[in-house]
Amino acid sequence: MSKHSRSGSLETNGKRRDQSFVQGTVILTGSLLLVKLMGILFRVFVTGMIGPTGATYFTVAYEIYNPLFALATAGLPIAISRMVSENVANGRYRDVKKIKKICTPIFLLTGTMGLLLMTIGAFVVPNLPFVHVPGAFYSVLALAPTMFFACLMSIYRGYYQGLKNMTPTATSEVIEACCKFFIGYVTSYSIIHFGMSEYAARGTFLGRAYATRELAEAAIMPLASAGAILGISLGAAAGFLYLVLRDKLRGDGITKEEISASPQARGGMLIAKTLIKSALPIGLGAIIMNLAGLIDTTLILHRIQCIMLTSPGELLAQYGDKIGETVIKGKDGVHGFLMGCYSFTLPLMMLVPAITQAFGIVALPSVTRAWTLRDGKKLKKGMETVIRMTMMVTIPAGIGLAVIGPELLSVIYASRPNAVSIAAGIIPVLGVAMIFTAASTPICSMLQAIGRVDLPVKIISAGLGIKIIVNYALVGIPKINIQGAGIGTLVGYAFILVAAMVELFKNTRIIPDFIGTIAKPLAASLICGLAAKVAILLLKGRVPLIVAIVLSIIFAAVVYAFSLITLGGVTRDDIKLLPKGEKFIKILEKLKFIS
Repeated sequence: MSKHSRSGSLETNGKRRDQSFVQGTVILTGSLLLVKLMGILFRVFVTGMIGPTGATYFTVAYEIYNPLFALATAGLPIAISRMVSENVANGRYRDVKKIKKICTPIFLLTGTMGLLLMTIGAFVVPNLPFVHVPGAFYSVLALAPTMFFACLMSIYRGYYQGLKNMTPTATSEVIEACCKFFIGYVTSYSIIHFGMSEYAARGTFLGRAYATRELAEAAIMPLASAGAILGISLGAAAGFLYLVLRDKLRGDGITKEEISASPQARGGMLIAKTLIKSALPIGLGAIIMNLAGLIDTTLILHRIQCIMLTSPGELLAQYGDKIGETVIKGKDGVHGFLMGCYSFTLPLMMLVPAITQAFGIVALPSVTRAWTLRDGKKLKKGMETVIRMTMMVTIPAGIGLAVIGPELLSVIYASRPNAVSIAAGIIPVLGVAMIFTAASTPICSMLQAIGRVDLPVKIISAGLGIKIIVNYALVGIPKINIQGAGIGTLVGYAFILVAAMVELFKNTRIIPDFIGTIAKPLAASLICGLAAKVAILLLKGRVPLIVAIVLSIIFAAVVYAFSLITLGGVTRDDIKLLPKGEKFIKILEKLKFIS
């Protein structure tokens, strides 16, 4: 049996078998949940060790990395997925093979250039006057190799996603996350342990004397942060190695018969031009999005620096003794500390967008095929499925985070109570903002799937522009300061979601069932949020906080499930797709929740 006839979950008796939307979603969502959970634990453990200022080093490093990565890949992974899906739908398997071959040298070049640019950025960006977080230098430098490996991984992930095989992407992400977690945490912990041991024994770190323990910690944290990020780079290398070996050993599932029956591949230049034409708008959107993130972070840091220059008393009086003298007089300052407090909320906020990102990735080839074949019935069904699943996940999660987010932060960052007390004021707004952030990704993916790759660029650009303007205005007000960053996120992404949905319905000329896809999940989610609030109020103070949170989440989830079923938000067909779905249906029939 040839390597092309062995393709894991894509193949039965030598033939390739596509994963359905639900199968692909389950595979990719399951892996992303595990990856994000490990990411949250990684950020929690590491941030607990390195503190709010150390968390800012993370943020600065990623805000440099993200736009460079978007520039290096330029939307090609999504374009690869879309082109592969189109060619599979038309039976052009020789073109499918050629797409991957053409992309490899492109990504080698852009990955290398991205690595070099990020290395240069480590020496420049952290020391810019309006950023002024010099301790981020080592973190940016440690993250630079990720650029190279992430670019190369993008080829394989986009290719297999276009073939509707989410398993390679899912497995590589899990490998990457595991390496990041264990290597990063151990490296960061070791640096802190040996650094503080040296200080305890000799009053020095790396041979330099420090007058107080706090000053020694401030000197250690930049290297500890870089040690954690080194795990990210090594994780990316491990994920890439897996994808290469899997591709060599198992192949892509395209059979010899499919290749023989396929028309001759089009010219390499024509494929490259089509690929670039499709990728440029997507890449431009990603670049704009990530550049906006860098600009946003820079302006937030700058605006807090301005407050400290013009009205320091008002800002410091607001937070009392939550910001110590070491922070105020430190080289990374109050702006670095407050940005770190904001960063504490981001792992919780980004968990659900990771899940809906999977919806978008899985939906893209399915919607592309329905659009290519002009199958309106399948297109409408696919759109409604994506929107309904997205709303069923994002709305209750966002409302739940808004309700119990402060308590979650108190448990997760128990060792940093001062930072938590500041972050607790931000998390309710970000909980609501998460609904719009998470829901916008699959909607924009469907716009790309129907060939309107230009629209997400325009919509995202406008939305992020609104976000930056709101953040700039609000963060500069001493009484609001860092709290304004959450409001800007809410306003900007609300615009993006609404505008993207309007354009999707206009271009497809398909109006989904709003009652079933949005109204019913919203109603059930409001009941769920009320249940969570009542439960946490009743349990808080009577049992340990972590127990109160877990019981509140379980209670709210049960209330949500029954509310959704009672309102008819979940169909019999949806339940059948679940493991042991038929048994669930019988139970619900006995309880008279469904007829």
